[in-house]
Amino acid sequence: MNGHQSQETQVKAAQTKAAQTKAAQVKGGNVASNNDKKPDLLILTLSCADKPGIVASVAGVIARAGGNIIESSQYGDEVSRCFFMRVKFAAGTGFEKSLFQEEFQTIANEYAMIWQLSDARKKMKTIIMVSKTDHCLNDILYRTNIGTLPLDITRVVSNHKTLEELAHLNDIPFSHLPITKGNKPTQEAELRNLIQKDGADLVILARYMQILSNDFSQQHFGRIINIHHSFLPGFKGAKPYKQAYERGVKIIGATAHYVTPELDEGPIIEQETERVSHAMSVRDLVAAGRDIERRTLAKAVKYHTERRVLLNGNRTVVFT
Repeated sequence: MNGHQSQETQVKAAQTKAAQTKAAQVKGGNVASNNDKKPDLLILTLSCADKPGIVASVAGVIARAGGNIIESSQYGDEVSRCFFMRVKFAAGTGFEKSLFQEEFQTIANEYAMIWQLSDARKKMKTIIMVSKTDHCLNDILYRTNIGTLPLDITRVVSNHKTLEELAHLNDIPFSHLPITKGNKPTQEAELRNLIQKDGADLVILARYMQILSNDFSQQHFGRIINIHHSFLPGFKGAKPYKQAYERGVKIIGATAHYVTPELDEGPIIEQETERVSHAMSVRDLVAAGRDIERRTLAKAVKYHTERRVLLNGNRTVVFT
């Protein structure tokens, strides 16, 4: 063996030994592994009557539990005299969620808070409901697939079979619940079963062209998001963009809101508008409207899944 080969063999042996040593250290816990678990990220949301000391009390409980605040937003409404807060924090070493919840409940009782603690990294189980148009569904699927919407879409539900193939192309179960004059209560009962079966926390009406019953809307208040064009209540019924064209509108838009028994009048989450021209045809208006609808719905869903939306009567506080 010549000198060059001998030196090369020694280098390889040293590299092998170093790799084995590092692997042993990782296994034994002496060296941090690349797969070490990241600290839990939690989101705390709360609302209560506005009083002095709330922010300090909340921050104190988080600090004593070993949490590190990453984001914090708060708002005091002078009209309703209610206080709203959203805090995102990292759970440090030794953080015990149950102990934190127990201590936090003490100040929650003191201030009569409505509060919720959520896992920031957990995807929200979601059912999407559609009819025949696909622009909103397509957009949500795309954003979910690239990771910009933290959704776990458990199924697509529709009163038509038009979009069944699109659901299957994305490996999502499709449930066909056709609606007739006489079967709506039965189909809503089946929808309730699907929500319970999937453990869905959110229902998105991505251009679902059926009216949900008052009981169903009330039962799932704050958990159903709808999107519609912002011509309401100006242009109701069929072909609103044709009506808008005939009236020569100069602005079109879309509204995303929570569903309530009052049709299309639930608490608004997000709105968007766009100027249009006299030179645009009905088809141009429809295309522009669909683009606005998909963007507005995506923003509303993102705000909801990130726990940025808090209800303030029939209004919302949105920490963007």
